Amino acid sequence: MTAAAIEAIRLHGPDIGMEAIAAHAGVSKPVLYRYFADKSELWLAVGQSAGQIILEAMVPAVAGVREERAVVAAVIDVYLAQIEADLNLYRFVVHQPDIARHRDVVADVMDTVASGLARIFGDRLRARGLDSGAALPWAYGVVGYVQSVGDWWLRQQQPIT
Repeated sequence: MTAAAIEAIRLHGPDIGMEAIAAHAGVSKPVLYRYFADKSELWLAVGQSAGQIILEAMVPAVAGVREERAVVAAVIDVYLAQIEADLNLYRFVVHQPDIARHRDVVADVMDTVASGLARIFGDRLRARGLDSGAALPWAYGVVGYVQSVGDWWLRQQQPIT
């Protein structure tokens, strides 16, 4: 059901209602509410899936980078490419002020992506005989930086390399 909701969001935009999501999924609204008690539960499920989508794109891109400083550039490139290619999904997850949040899905997505990056950073540090204790805070720093850059980039509405 989450996959159908994501398709509907991509097609109809981030302000889509539960009725339109149900229609797109081919179910009635009461059936949709069996899966998600309300829009905040749907938002959480969609956000978790969006985090996985970003992570699945980011891991191979970062893993293939040999120069350490180029890792940040690779993360930025992948993240911006993902939000540009999936703008409605990004806006649904990140900019939903009307949804009562039981949990912060943006923080959950950041946790998912940062944990994946931390594994990569830690492996790279250990392979060089270095202490990997800073891998997780560095990963959170990169994720926070990249999300801020992405939001700025979208507000400017001007493509940049």
